[in-house]
Amino acid sequence: MPLPPPDVSRELLHTRTLRVDAYARDDGLWDLDAELVDVKGYDFPRENGTVHKMGDPVHRMHLRVTIDNDFTITAAQAAYDAAPFNENCFSIAPAYQQLVGLNLLRRFRNAVKERFGRAAGCTHLTELSYLLPTVAVQCMAGRMREERARGGEQSDKKPFELDGCHALRVDGPVAAKHYPKWYVAPEGRAKRE
Repeated sequence: MPLPPPDVSRELLHTRTLRVDAYARDDGLWDLDAELVDVKGYDFPRENGTVHKMGDPVHRMHLRVTIDNDFTITAAQAAYDAAPFNENCFSIAPAYQQLVGLNLLRRFRNAVKERFGRAAGCTHLTELSYLLPTVAVQCMAGRMREERARGGEQSDKKPFELDGCHALRVDGPVAAKHYPKWYVAPEGRAKRE
């Protein structure tokens, strides 16, 4: 269900669009291609005397990471199509190769903040990177379910997605129905059969 219509008239000022496409590669690795686009809902003057037109990107940047089956980043690259300070913004892109070696499921956001916080990185690329862990999980979830169904090596390990969000808590109805092996009845209630 969408949000209800506003009860006060308003003017659109800014739109940020975030997109991440996930790919299974032929070499067994995975690519996550992320993009951030900011546009304004109005024209505004630029320092050089030109006018930045409504709808033209103020920011448009890309981040690609390649990950292995353990969610460890094996390659990373960043690129810019638009940024307000041009080469002053673009020059930070090579620094994002420092994502290599980080694991998306092990304190990733903290590690990114430590490496790229404040003047050490680009606010927008750093924010874009924060989306990668949950997208990686979505990307690989189907394959992991297939492995578990085939009785693969992870069949005795608690699925990583459990307790990752409210709906997938081990004492909830989703776990009871879809993960009975890992379901834990809330205190005071018996496990439902």
